[in-house]
Amino acid sequence: MAHFETYQEYHRIEDFEEDSPAGEEDLLVHVPESLKDSWHHIKNLDNFFTRIYHFHQKNGFACMMLSEFFELIQFLFVVTFTTFLVNCVEYDILFANRAVNHTGPGHSPLDRNKVTLPDAILPSQQCTQRIQDDSWIIFLLIMAAIFWVYRLVKVFCNLLSYWEIRQFYIKALKIRMDELCNFTWQEVQGRIISLQKEQQMCIHKKELTELDIYHRILRFKNYMVAMINKSVLPVHLQLPLLGNVVFLTQGLKYNFELILFWGPGSLFQNKWNLHPKYKRSGNRLELAQQLSRVILLMGLANLLLCPFILVWQVLYAFFSYTEVIRREPGSLGARRWSLYGRLYLRHFNELNHELHGRLGRGYKPTSKYMNSFTSPLLTVIAKNIAFFSGSVLAVLIALTVYDEDVLTVQHILTAITVLGVVITITRSFIPDEHLVWCPEQLLQCVLAHIHYMPDHWRGNAHTSETRDEVAQLFQYKAVFILEELLSPIVTPFILIFLLRNKSLEIIDFFRNFTVEVVGVGDICSFAQMDIRRHGNPAWMSEGQTEASMYQQAENGKTELSLMHFTIKNPRWQPPQESSVFISHLKEKVQHDAQEGPSTQLLLSEAPLCTSLVLAHPILTASGLQARDHRFIRPSTAASAAASVLASLSTSQLAHGSRGRPHGLLPSSLHPEATMYHSDRTAVDRYFGMIKHCGFEVSFCSSRQLCNSVAVFPTVTLISGATPCTQSLRLQR
Repeated sequence: MAHFETYQEYHRIEDFEEDSPAGEEDLLVHVPESLKDSWHHIKNLDNFFTRIYHFHQKNGFACMMLSEFFELIQFLFVVTFTTFLVNCVEYDILFANRAVNHTGPGHSPLDRNKVTLPDAILPSQQCTQRIQDDSWIIFLLIMAAIFWVYRLVKVFCNLLSYWEIRQFYIKALKIRMDELCNFTWQEVQGRIISLQKEQQMCIHKKELTELDIYHRILRFKNYMVAMINKSVLPVHLQLPLLGNVVFLTQGLKYNFELILFWGPGSLFQNKWNLHPKYKRSGNRLELAQQLSRVILLMGLANLLLCPFILVWQVLYAFFSYTEVIRREPGSLGARRWSLYGRLYLRHFNELNHELHGRLGRGYKPTSKYMNSFTSPLLTVIAKNIAFFSGSVLAVLIALTVYDEDVLTVQHILTAITVLGVVITITRSFIPDEHLVWCPEQLLQCVLAHIHYMPDHWRGNAHTSETRDEVAQLFQYKAVFILEELLSPIVTPFILIFLLRNKSLEIIDFFRNFTVEVVGVGDICSFAQMDIRRHGNPAWMSEGQTEASMYQQAENGKTELSLMHFTIKNPRWQPPQESSVFISHLKEKVQHDAQEGPSTQLLLSEAPLCTSLVLAHPILTASGLQARDHRFIRPSTAASAAASVLASLSTSQLAHGSRGRPHGLLPSSLHPEATMYHSDRTAVDRYFGMIKHCGFEVSFCSSRQLCNSVAVFPTVTLISGATPCTQSLRLQR
């Protein structure tokens, strides 16, 4: 396997139990009098920066602690209420299978056969006796109590930990709690970087960069993204009749992280260092056997705990979704980004709020694309079922309006509820009569936000195969719930029979794609976004990358991650190779923009375009004449790069995390960031402006593009595959 060198400014450091160099206990370090609050030389910067980020994203100390407190109460409620329902309710009386005769004084003769809730509830002594006589219930209650005490201790530790973070925000960052919601993460991060110059939180480096902080927060997440990108983790299952199925649940992901990163027998010896033995290739077979045994033990543990986890999953799903399904039966037909999709579509060094904002902006376009697929046969059946069910429901409703005593008839309410659910479900299969069939254009709108598509999607957006693959990223909520319920059963078999077979591949992956960075520790080499070591030749000029097929990130993830990180952190100075790539992309975009047809000509040929407000001259960088990116030739790198990054428009970012635009607004840009152009006009009221590498692209902030793609040509989108990325070969 190829050996990866580190950047020139990086070098290997020795392994220690804490994040400090050898002999530091003998050093005398001057600490300013005003900053003696123990924030100098923080031993575990990974946890510290992660807690700072979570504190910011979860809106401060009070919200975080209140949420954790209610999680404890929620768990206690589920266990107590379930025990009560199983042991303390007389269901024969509740269902009127056994008569209850109220003959005591004060009862009306008319109420003698009327059942009340107290009649169906057993006395406390009888209820307690039932619980004591059931050893299985006693065992489950003991297990639940142990887990609850563990959670209570953890909440108490978090209380102390986040109180320290609160003090850090107030005293070190000078941010009051009532002002926290007014600060973006980029602004908080900027204050942390400035503070490092005054007080050495990290003593390995005099100054921290934005990339250092991202590496600390996303160390393990970047490994997970890279392993999904390189198909190292077994999340694709070949099942009879169903074919290729993607299965990745919260429980399975938790086991992956437990085995690889922080559990007993994991590959990391602490939060920031891979164990030295995994960096050597001589004993790779022996290490693979050790990892295989750890996976086997973890799989057997999951198998042993399967009944308890399954019971909890069923109870939690029942209490969480039953009321929602009764109130909105169609909610099960709604879609959500799958856990696999969130890892597959995630850039390297992309924080949670950045990912959620990008995928959130792509939710409606993706829903439109998925809803554009209809089955004519299923539509006919659904219409008729809806008609018959609606007819019966109408009669029942009319009878209840005429005489409310109809509701006392047995199963009438049940029939009304079931018929309402059936009608709601069948209507979801009936397409909108005004729907326009334009899957290619709709998929292009989707890819402008998700940024990745396989080679075979291009030109095949209308096929069911492409739709099924998009569905793996954008699944039904009902499918998500079903997978989570099946997770306790399926996870042990995936660990024992599939992940164990990947042991040697996992060992090789961590050895070949781990580098040690001063001030950071061991990180996934893909997270460095090094074009020369992990770039794809189809995404840049010839001769700029030394990566083999094994070393390349799939689907252009290195290049797209670099562009995304550069936009989100405009003050960050990329390494030389990355700067060359960005400069070449900027030059190519400007060159292609000059060759595009004028907007005035296009408007004169398509007057309808003016009424739909779909175009505006916006490419003004370097004195170029205005051009509309959606009418540039489809083969240009300008249109491709613009499409991939369309989701980063400032108007859309304004709806992102913390309710404030960040990263690209002129007020937040560094005045010397010449890569970004901040000329604003009145048209900004209608358009968001995406800025990247010296070019700006107009993107309709009112989300009209997907509604108009059947009339006008749309942008060409980037794919990481060779056949549809030839246009991205940037010539010198």
